[in-house]
Amino acid sequence: MKSLTWKTLVLIAAGGSAALLIGAFIFQALGYAPCEMCLWQRYPHGAAIAIGALALVTSQRWLAWLGALAAATTSGIGVFHSGVERKLWEGPTSCSGGASTNLSTSELMDQIMAAPLVRCDEIPWELWGVTMANLNALFSAALAVLWVIAARRSV
Repeated sequence: MKSLTWKTLVLIAAGGSAALLIGAFIFQALGYAPCEMCLWQRYPHGAAIAIGALALVTSQRWLAWLGALAAATTSGIGVFHSGVERKLWEGPTSCSGGASTNLSTSELMDQIMAAPLVRCDEIPWELWGVTMANLNALFSAALAVLWVIAARRSV
């Protein structure tokens, strides 16, 4: 890591977010529709890409701290989403389908019709027990570390 320049670290970190975002779009194109929490994880990657571009254009070292924050944010969302998938805790009712038991027939039908097409508490894809949310959490944490290293390195 000592031999990597500030610019190279920023390129790798922002490029890593771009790669994860492209990967998400590829999975979507293959028929794996994103749930609401999957979409939440995409926004910080978009921010990290924009921050990286701005940092490279302006050579402002402090922008790397914002990149670290963006990567850490999407990693945190990925950890939360992973817990929801594994039923360790409940996710938002907007994408986990939490139902109330005191509903009239009409209210129940309205809830069914408004239910998300893709639930956040179901695992649509996994490989060797690792889900897309797990991968995002892990790789984004690594990107956050790269951003921090860049932020501490002179331009």
